[in-house]
Amino acid sequence: MTDELDRLAKALKAEKPANNPDRKAEILAMAQKSFNSAQEAAQPARPTHKSAQNVSGIWTGVKEMFRSINLRPALYATSALCVAGLAIIVIQPLRDSPLIPIGDTENYAEVRLEKLDGSKVKEEQLVVLDQILPGAEPATAPPPVTKPSTLKLRKMANERDSISSIGAGSVSGYLGNGIVADALAPVILSESNETFSNDTPNPLKIVTKDPVSTFSIDVDTASYSYVRSSIESGYLPPVESVRIEEMINYFPYDYTAPDISKAPFSTEVSVFQTPWNSDTKLLHIGIQGAKPAIENRPPLNLVFLIDTSGSMQDADKLPLLKQSFRLLLNTLRPTDKIAIVTYAGSAGTVLEPTAASEKSKILNSLERLEAGGSTAGQAGLRQAYALAETMQSDNSIGRVMLATDGDFNVGISDPEELKSFVEEKRDTGVYLSVFGFGNGNYRDDMMQTLTQNGNGVAAYIDTLSEAQKVMVDQVSGALFPIANDVKIQVEFNPERVAEYRLIGYETRALNREDFNNDAVDAGEIGAGHSVTAIYEITPVGSPAIKNDALRYQTEAVSNDGIDEYGFLKLRYKAPGKTKSTLITTAIPSASDQPSQEAQFAASIAGFGQLLTKSKYLNSWTWDQNIALANAGKGDDLFGYRTEAVQLMRLAQSLK
Repeated sequence: MTDELDRLAKALKAEKPANNPDRKAEILAMAQKSFNSAQEAAQPARPTHKSAQNVSGIWTGVKEMFRSINLRPALYATSALCVAGLAIIVIQPLRDSPLIPIGDTENYAEVRLEKLDGSKVKEEQLVVLDQILPGAEPATAPPPVTKPSTLKLRKMANERDSISSIGAGSVSGYLGNGIVADALAPVILSESNETFSNDTPNPLKIVTKDPVSTFSIDVDTASYSYVRSSIESGYLPPVESVRIEEMINYFPYDYTAPDISKAPFSTEVSVFQTPWNSDTKLLHIGIQGAKPAIENRPPLNLVFLIDTSGSMQDADKLPLLKQSFRLLLNTLRPTDKIAIVTYAGSAGTVLEPTAASEKSKILNSLERLEAGGSTAGQAGLRQAYALAETMQSDNSIGRVMLATDGDFNVGISDPEELKSFVEEKRDTGVYLSVFGFGNGNYRDDMMQTLTQNGNGVAAYIDTLSEAQKVMVDQVSGALFPIANDVKIQVEFNPERVAEYRLIGYETRALNREDFNNDAVDAGEIGAGHSVTAIYEITPVGSPAIKNDALRYQTEAVSNDGIDEYGFLKLRYKAPGKTKSTLITTAIPSASDQPSQEAQFAASIAGFGQLLTKSKYLNSWTWDQNIALANAGKGDDLFGYRTEAVQLMRLAQSLK
């Protein structure tokens, strides 16, 4: 028996098992023999014990194994059952591990899922195991379980990585050599609670029927960071998580600096051939905000609203959050003030308004924070805003900076209710920015609701490098607005343009009449921010036109032969003002050679469309998109563009 067990162990631990039917049959036979032998010595299962759940219909045999198997020391070395080509290996229990959550440690063992032919285990094939594996009857019954051990299993890219978890238990996983997960039982693999705010891609519009496009600018970057985190973890992001405008605007662009005596930002447009369609053109719009001298900025009053609920305990959540805010503190001046409010089971003020010069006091308050309890985001928001309002002065800037994994499960959880609340509070001059951390509970929809209506920015922080970018390199743009309620409207010339589509900005669309209505909220431009928007346009007479002319309607055009593709209008309000200012720019019909900035922006637009499988890309490939991105990298001072190229290469491998 020992020889057969050894042979089984060696076969299952092979680095790259060959896809050999004879070898597979031999392993199946050995596994079944080992399992049958183990059953002979096994004690009967407790009748009250729940069987393992079968989530995909593939795992009927699994639950019977875990119903009857007795995890005695003799069985810990190697016991296996092969079901549908998968080996479920029960290995030496980790009795000294502090991660064993409850009950008799004799009932816990490490579990590994592995395909015998070395191929990947599909997500729908994952097993849901019992809360407690059946084993030897403990002397006393295990303590009652008040909350199941919920462990989020994510696919990993050829290396071990931490998995988001709630409650007790531990799991890690990777895709290398076909191994999907090793876990400390009991394990319940569950679906992610992540939700995203997006809309269907903008449709192709006919200029003669719909010549005007209107939207609010957007400088959020959360989508790009989430996409990066997904790809670096070894899986393509959900399509609904990809907001192309946020991917494009993640990067700084070297647009022309504004003449601040005329406007707080500059505007430039260019038209060039579409990389993925030789019969259409891209209209590239670039906006560059002025960056005032740092010594002239007003004092800051910041309230850190920090989620300390139980879901924030992972390393990429509260610990990373603390490190991120430490970086921000190093950018502040002595006249700035900090307060800290936390929310979990209840909200509380951890730090009263404190001068930034008292750095040790602020850092000590941060370091004492621990995760635990449920989530009462609404109570925390009320307290944070109330505190921020007491800190306001005539020449200061007030900000609530919410840091969370997005899990608002107590209090106001409806996005519309939260929207009304933050809309009311932004009129006091206190803006709200949201910084997302971690996976598993990420509520992108809630973040978007809060920031779009709280006049702040949304960012997703998955690494300390991203924290450096958001909290240090671009902090002035996040905290110091130079233009509020910025709206873009493009009127296309039907003599020159037959069709158009706006790439991205689906959640920022405005009605045509909203453009001139100063009561309608829109996005903000911060100090030093750049904003990019891209249209794909189809010139009149192009073979790329997709819509036929109508039979019973005339489409008369009269514009006196103006040689323009269109007319660009922007409206903005100076901070503190209620009346908007209009800026206009003609879009000449002459095509240009794209600048490096425009090329790179187009490559990120292509990146997002490849991830969402856009029907407008024709036969455009990952290799072509990577070449376009490399051509537009430029100096790339901080390496952001080089990182994007690497992400494209990884995504190409994962597709």
